[in-house]
Amino acid sequence: MSESTLHEALRLEDVVPGPSVVTIGAFDGVHRGHQTLLRRAVDAAWRREVRSAAVTFDPHPAAVVRPGTEPPPLQTLEDRVASLYEAGVDLVLVLEFTPEIAALEPEVFLERVLVERLQAVKVVVGSNFRFGHKAAGDVMTLAEGGDVHGYETEAVTLLELRGEPISSTSIRQRLAAGDVDWSSRALGRPHRVVGEVVAGDGRGRTIGVPTANVEPAEGLVVPANGVYAGHAHLGERSWPCVTNVGTRPTFDGTSVTVEAHLLDAEVDLYGQRLAVDFAYRLRGERKFAGPDELVAQIRRDLDEARQRLDVQGP
Repeated sequence: MSESTLHEALRLEDVVPGPSVVTIGAFDGVHRGHQTLLRRAVDAAWRREVRSAAVTFDPHPAAVVRPGTEPPPLQTLEDRVASLYEAGVDLVLVLEFTPEIAALEPEVFLERVLVERLQAVKVVVGSNFRFGHKAAGDVMTLAEGGDVHGYETEAVTLLELRGEPISSTSIRQRLAAGDVDWSSRALGRPHRVVGEVVAGDGRGRTIGVPTANVEPAEGLVVPANGVYAGHAHLGERSWPCVTNVGTRPTFDGTSVTVEAHLLDAEVDLYGQRLAVDFAYRLRGERKFAGPDELVAQIRRDLDEARQRLDVQGP
């Protein structure tokens, strides 16, 4: 967790017991479905004059329960925590998901986390929420626990977009197909890839289109190979950009790279941690006959990106 995070992510032992409205989940991507849960929790806490709390997990539970099957994350943990705070909650509890936590029976989990530490007065979850050993706990288990411990349970139905439920899984699938339009609508913002700018082969500069070679952090989900328009962010600074994801087949490349070209800007980004947003897909990856044909297409890509992003030319 870097010092740039606006609010601190708390561990269980750091939470001061106190009345709370709580929402729980992996919250990968903090998409519009998650945002609905968070709004309901924040509103309920305001009405009751108590704090609102979001409980999330690190690592992903599947990494402990079924190692090797965990999905690639849509966000870094730092960005997930920041997004949760941006949704308005008063505190974010990052629960370290260990084999010991995975082995807890649902009733024990809710007593230790929801009752003892957070003193829940209300719990808001998705209708498909599962928890506890072998995912034996569900909304009914939460409701039964509320009858015993005095908290209310609210289950929220999944949101849909164009007839498809909004979920972290569906967003990953759409990104894998290059559908950044659907994923942006489902997330409520463009998908973002964060990573350090590392040295590349410098070929972009030789053809007049210098790029920042971004090494994605922590196995983040990267959209399908292709060319995209969006914005790059470094701290408080941002630039419209065109980003190529792919193997650079014109030059017989083999490894996938993420290369962002800032529109009409020359900035030394080496060694910096750059965030790249994917707002529009311009085209798929293609192999061209040679550098001249590639450069001609790149110029067309830049013109289209300026139109999509409403950016004036140089």
